[in-house]
Amino acid sequence: MRCKQKKISKMSTNNLHNQETGLLTFGEHLEVMRKMLFRIIVLILLLSIIIFCYKAETFSIILAPKSSDFATFQWISSLLETAGIQFQFENYNISLINTELSSQFMTHLSTSFTIGALLSSPFIVFELLKFISPALYDSERKYSVLVALIIYALFIVGILMSYYILFPISLRFLATYQVDPEVVNTITLDSYISTFISLTFLMGIVFEFPIIVFVLGKVGFIDREILKKYRAYALVAIMVISAIITPPDIFTLILVSIPLYGLYEVSIWALPKHNNYTEKNTESQNFIDP
Repeated sequence: MRCKQKKISKMSTNNLHNQETGLLTFGEHLEVMRKMLFRIIVLILLLSIIIFCYKAETFSIILAPKSSDFATFQWISSLLETAGIQFQFENYNISLINTELSSQFMTHLSTSFTIGALLSSPFIVFELLKFISPALYDSERKYSVLVALIIYALFIVGILMSYYILFPISLRFLATYQVDPEVVNTITLDSYISTFISLTFLMGIVFEFPIIVFVLGKVGFIDREILKKYRAYALVAIMVISAIITPPDIFTLILVSIPLYGLYEVSIWALPKHNNYTEKNTESQNFIDP
């Protein structure tokens, strides 16, 4: 009885201390997380249902790159004409087929959910910041908001680059390539949608590379001089990553590697020349060496 009374009195004392300091208990943190996840799931489901209802508009955007009148090809032609070069892309329209009974309906469902999650991403970032902000100082809170905005902006830039540049150009090359005129390309809807979604999201994630490098620089693991020193190794690593995330052709690999290497150069510019970590290592090495 005495032990139970001591435990109860200790728990009540801790609860009073938490109430006085404004801190939440572990159970209260779980409750806050549960409510946050519930709000996020509800929003994703609502947006997915809305996207599902606008089937024609949604798939007109997703399937637009399979035609020669896509915006990217029109822009390239206009730029070349402005430069005095007469050039027009050969007209083409890639036909898609369906080979399974429920494939179109399931593709409609999965695509609606994916786009719903994408449209919910600003709210998800806001909820995550709101959840972790009580544990941050005021300066860290302002810094975290800026980092979150940059992360989201880079993710959107990666998605837009995939949609307007990488995917339509690689699709046009691969879908119209023939080893012989008698060999006809028949592309399934599943193949098109899976390649579109995976490539788009992978490019969004890959574009977070400057943030990763910046964080490593802030922690003190790397600096500008280190990135400059290992440029050649970084180029090889970028080529390997590009080969993994892209369809198996050299054209798309080069098309992805160029912006990724550009991001590497941006990361070099964003980092300081030296940091405390490398300076301390240098000082300690000088102290040890005679």
